[in-house]
Amino acid sequence: MKLFLAVLLSCAAAIAAEDKALFQDTFKGKLAEGWSWLRADPADWRATADGLEIRLRPGDANSVKNALVRPLPKFEGKLAIEVTVTSLSDPTEQYEQAGITLYHEDKPVFKLVHERVDGKLVVVPGKVAAEKLSVRLRLIVGGGRFIAQFRQEGEKEFQTAAKGDLVIADGDKISVQGYHGPAEPAHWIRFSDFVLKDVRE
Repeated sequence: MKLFLAVLLSCAAAIAAEDKALFQDTFKGKLAEGWSWLRADPADWRATADGLEIRLRPGDANSVKNALVRPLPKFEGKLAIEVTVTSLSDPTEQYEQAGITLYHEDKPVFKLVHERVDGKLVVVPGKVAAEKLSVRLRLIVGGGRFIAQFRQEGEKEFQTAAKGDLVIADGDKISVQGYHGPAEPAHWIRFSDFVLKDVRE
């Protein structure tokens, strides 16, 4: 009986500790409701059977084209923001990048991206090497802190690139976007399997 109760309590604790998906969008074929565009150019994005593809244009965080934005949901504990980012051509430009950007009062304040820096592909923040063209990014926020993680294509476990202070406020938004691309030829980024999770620890 004691063993049965112990197993039951263990299962209950595991269920209680499970992450809760608050929002998901595969980006396949269409976008879910609730997204909005920042500086949209319809010629430079497409929702395909494989995900959302956006052309990387020259520019920076304050002039980025086709940033796809949505409000952060209410969450308990911590919030995990995940998306897979795939470069459809080899990045060539210094600081060519794509990933997740956090907005506060409509201004970019934090990013977790796959970026070309000094000829190498890295995850920023942290500048941790990530040479494959496809990575899954995972940003965990809450309690005034952040954890920036990633795993490259074919890997099972997330690697932590950086940790630090980051305050989330009501009205903050999250975006998937990319910039510092070349004017020519066209470089496209694919975003897929976007998810927001309430992380229970």
